[in-house]
Amino acid sequence: MKALIISADNFEDTELLVPYYRLKEEGIDVDIASMKAGSIRGKHGYEVIARKALSDVDPEDYAILILPGGKAPGAVRRNEHALSIAKRFFQKKKPVAAICHGPQTLISAGLLAGRRATSYKSVAGEMKDAGVLYEDKEVVVDGNLITSRQPDDLPAFMREIMKKIKS
Repeated sequence: MKALIISADNFEDTELLVPYYRLKEEGIDVDIASMKAGSIRGKHGYEVIARKALSDVDPEDYAILILPGGKAPGAVRRNEHALSIAKRFFQKKKPVAAICHGPQTLISAGLLAGRRATSYKSVAGEMKDAGVLYEDKEVVVDGNLITSRQPDDLPAFMREIMKKIKS
């Protein structure tokens, strides 16, 4: 099993690193992808290596997609490859997990209308405008979609991710 994390500079450090290391702890191969391969830096200074450019990602190679928050989704959501990857995961009904501002990529891909989801409070209005059935809860699961609000919600977010990939 392989997992894909899509992010860019100014990601929320814990929202990328906690899923990355938790999945690796389970023996899952995890790739980080960004606009180009190479180093990306979090809001709090952590640096990770994006092993793949988004243009080189084949969604068929991965079992789950994770979209961390912070300011990175502002850039990710403008990348056509990122939107195409997200759409492919939804078409195949593979798990997609987004936290904080991460759901903005899914909004830009047109994937959330009519779905139950949550996000960081500053994104709630945009979520509702996109037709999301917004719930202010630590984690919301709607079929293949897992969403959470903020770093404090990471335990619940990861618990639901682990349930999905083990089912």
